[in-house]
Amino acid sequence: MTEANESTGARRKSRRVVLKLSGEALREEGSQDNISPEIVGQMAKQIAEAQKEGIEIAIVVGGGNFWRGISASNRGMERATADYMGMLATVMNSLALQSMLEAMGVPARVQTAIEMKNVAEPFIRRVAMRHLQKGRVVIFGAGTGNPFFSTDTTAALRASEVNADVILKATNVDGVYDSDPKKNPDAVRFESLTFHDALSRRLKVMDSTAFSLCMDNNKPIIVFDMNVPGNLKKALMGEELGTLVSNG
Repeated sequence: MTEANESTGARRKSRRVVLKLSGEALREEGSQDNISPEIVGQMAKQIAEAQKEGIEIAIVVGGGNFWRGISASNRGMERATADYMGMLATVMNSLALQSMLEAMGVPARVQTAIEMKNVAEPFIRRVAMRHLQKGRVVIFGAGTGNPFFSTDTTAALRASEVNADVILKATNVDGVYDSDPKKNPDAVRFESLTFHDALSRRLKVMDSTAFSLCMDNNKPIIVFDMNVPGNLKKALMGEELGTLVSNG
């Protein structure tokens, strides 16, 4: 079942997008390898196809396939240190994605919130926007550069900074539901809803900081299942899938 909300805005092909990928998405389920070159290659291929259509693409990738700061903190590690380690994990994933894109002839730049000039550029807003205008894919690594913030928050922040039209949040479910579809077979999927509706229903779209940034800066979010072949390209091309969350 699906439930639509008439107050949300129409979907369309965007000029500039921020794609949010989880670190786990780069890892083959059941494998001991933290990164699957095959999976990263499949992602890069779809990103490359959309980029050739003139879409300006920025990417934020998590680091959960290597490390989760909050989990380490729960097991006794000092939280700020654990989060910094997680930021470094996102840089490794960013470099892997950059390498695959460049192998396909797509110019890509990694910009990091923590300076590491031997492997990546520092994040500079105007430089990032110039890269996008020149048709380069920009991958934002190392989160916000500060502990206690998620890569969801990074995606919301960078989308606002580079004036992206939309945030595409790739997940392992095909949208936002009124309850966990893996536990409740009668869960209802929303085709669209407003930020206000998502808050009032306490739906888990992003963490609260990221969600507030998107709502305050009018950055719509499309939540979609990237495990379906071709969905990543469809989302980048503005085709209807998943759930659209917006101010309406």
